[in-house]
Amino acid sequence: MDATETVTELAAAVGDADTVVAFTGAGVSTASGVPDFRGESGVWNRFDPENFHYDRFRSDPAGFWADRVDLHETMFGEDIAPNAAHEALDDLAAAGRLDAVVTQNTDGLHVGTPADLVELHGNADRVACETCGERFDAGPVHERVRAGEERPPRCDADDCDGLLKPDVVLFGERLPETDLSMARLWAKRADVFLAVGSSLTVEPAASLPRIASRSGATTAVVNLDPTPFDERAAFVLRRDVTDVLPALVDRVVSG
Repeated sequence: MDATETVTELAAAVGDADTVVAFTGAGVSTASGVPDFRGESGVWNRFDPENFHYDRFRSDPAGFWADRVDLHETMFGEDIAPNAAHEALDDLAAAGRLDAVVTQNTDGLHVGTPADLVELHGNADRVACETCGERFDAGPVHERVRAGEERPPRCDADDCDGLLKPDVVLFGERLPETDLSMARLWAKRADVFLAVGSSLTVEPAASLPRIASRSGATTAVVNLDPTPFDERAAFVLRRDVTDVLPALVDRVVSG
């Protein structure tokens, strides 16, 4: 079956489904210019991952934040914006054919989607207070760090003064149980589960298509490279996500 036939059959499955869930990984972000972590030009070739461990955040918050702002500026430049894959998923949701997006990405490019959104690894555009849990826009915090403020960023909510942390999952931290439980619930509910731009190698997120498959979902993998789940998927498209998803949405919406 060629790619056109595969997209046509997948579109028919999406059109017939009651619940459709998309799971997105780094391949969706890199199409917007966000560098990946482990590739030849990945950020871990320029930064030491150990500098972003939760233990370092607790023991040396000022040093951690200085490195964190450098990392953030390297990964998320001013020109980063949603690409055709993000827009296609939004269009699918707006048409009532996509119920949830579960993402491994922290770039915030899915924010605003009409679908239910589960950000498994958090959102780099936010910070969270370690004491009260309040969340804030990361921009002003980054500005304070860049300005050379010696004191690590602290919470201003109701005189809390708790230490602020990037609202992302750091090395040494577990995925938030609430988000992981919601992602698993969506996988179990799905009639069609689209795994898009993910290598499907990082657990526990990589287990989501398996959960969907065991629950009877039609599963599809859209990724340039092979994944461990390919043999179990009903549809496999080793194509660019920015080509496949718009074509899929066109076929679903046009009927």
